[in-house]
Amino acid sequence: MSYVIFGRAIKNEYIALGVLTTFFGGASLAMRGGKKENAAGQSLQKARESVPINAGSSEEEKFIQNFIAEAEKEDAKAKH
Repeated sequence: MSYVIFGRAIKNEYIALGVLTTFFGGASLAMRGGKKENAAGQSLQKARESVPINAGSSEEEKFIQNFIAEAEKEDAKAKH
């Protein structure tokens, strides 16, 4: 059996192949993602800006900032 599309007879096999190719091709393009190095850096920076440090005193705030800096250094060493 075939269908008439734009005045031409198209067989079922070709329609099925076209649908499957479009579906799986679109799915693979959607799962590719973007630049990973750029996205990770931006999301980390956004997280730093959006989360305030609610410290009771300036000494406590310095302690929290120092702790975060040390944790980031250890994380960077663990990744390399």
